[in-house]
Amino acid sequence: MNLTVLAVGDVVSEGGLGFCVQQLPLLREQYNADLVVVNGENAANLGIKPEHAGALVDAGADVITLGNHTWSRREIIPWMNEHPQMIRPANYANFHNPGRGWVECDTVAGSVAVVNLIGRCGMDYNPDNPFSTIDRLLRQIKSRVILVDFHAEATSEKLAMGWFLDGRVSAVWGTHTHVPTADTQILPQGTGYQTDLGMTGPALSVLGMKPELSINKFRGGVPTRYEPAAGPMKLEGAVFTIDAHSGQCVSAERVSIHD
Repeated sequence: MNLTVLAVGDVVSEGGLGFCVQQLPLLREQYNADLVVVNGENAANLGIKPEHAGALVDAGADVITLGNHTWSRREIIPWMNEHPQMIRPANYANFHNPGRGWVECDTVAGSVAVVNLIGRCGMDYNPDNPFSTIDRLLRQIKSRVILVDFHAEATSEKLAMGWFLDGRVSAVWGTHTHVPTADTQILPQGTGYQTDLGMTGPALSVLGMKPELSINKFRGGVPTRYEPAAGPMKLEGAVFTIDAHSGQCVSAERVSIHD
């Protein structure tokens, strides 16, 4: 039996959230998706609020993953503790961070584990080593189908994680950089992979924000607060089809839709 997984790239801004909520039911039906995983860490530009998370779940998200802006909206912490379908990077130090880093979901094809990790290369802080963390988790997780959202800056770190986990998990995808990569593939040992899913948010933007604000920054102007761009929206992600018996990915394709 095959399991179809829809993975959606970083939701950015209220506009991106609205577009995601509008499109998720349609995409779920189009791909006959058995499991939907959405990275929601930028739904409030920085972080995510409880009402945003609730809207994503109501629209069809089975799991919400996060990243480096996990704690930007502290009001999400009680919601996260009460709703196991929201996970934050597992390699945050567990002894003082709320929430959980992975979750097991019941699907038509049995139990599926979804793991959230965060990279260390090019980030502004130093979480635990994601490679050591996933090694430890794989000794605990019993599900045959395992999916990994690796929220990381460096392409090399994401690629290294994909190859490190090839044959050990069903699919690995990257989030965080908001630009989709053209390397959707199945690695030699059967792991589906894409370096970055892209984002769900303003299409005419720099990573979802007004272009002039980034231009000003890179030209050396006085720093200003980023604001989301207006105009048409887009949703980017990928669909992975998994053989539920072997846990191997049998197909992988990019998803990209626009207003």
